Amino acid sequence: MMFVLDFFREGGEFMYVILVISVIAMATVIERGYMILFRYNINGAAFMAQIQKLVMANNIDRAIKLCNAESNSALTRVLKAGLTRANRSALEIQNAVDEATLETIPMLQKRTPYLGMWANVATLTGLLGTISGLVIAFKAVATAAPEEKQQMLAQGISVAMYTTAFGLVVAIPTMIAHSIITNRTVKLIDEIDQYSVKLINLLTARQRGTLKEDGGEG
Repeated sequence: MMFVLDFFREGGEFMYVILVISVIAMATVIERGYMILFRYNINGAAFMAQIQKLVMANNIDRAIKLCNAESNSALTRVLKAGLTRANRSALEIQNAVDEATLETIPMLQKRTPYLGMWANVATLTGLLGTISGLVIAFKAVATAAPEEKQQMLAQGISVAMYTTAFGLVVAIPTMIAHSIITNRTVKLIDEIDQYSVKLINLLTARQRGTLKEDGGEG
């Protein structure tokens, strides 16, 4: 504990700025990580296979109930929008799916871009601390009395090194988390696009009476 206190004291005021950034970044990573990796996530291929079987069996109500059972998933929200209009025209089904997709995608992407920003801010704040430390060191060389020079040099170097190190310690994990969450978000959006088109094709084939032929080809 004393080491941590010394670390912050010798690093100067920029250490506390980076600490605040780290808390915000960590809270965002935890919240987004939970939502994207667990709450909004579902095995899209397996779920769509169940929906396809129910649609081909003309059991739309059961398919809707299956979506309701997984109501937190991003994919099921979009599929449910199409299923609830299964007996409408193809255009109405398409519009319902498009509307649900437009509502769902911002929900998936919410706050994730801030992670990249916080990583950059942590790095730049560390760099600002480095410059501040170098200024202290240069002042020591140029103007300090001989008895104060060594202490001021040590203080300047400590500020420069500690703020740089702490900024990178915060920025690197934040950037890694940002990459993981972004990639997983893209995968969820791709699944929504893929399986919503498949559902629209199934429902329109059902209306034409060619469902078994189209489903067999899919």
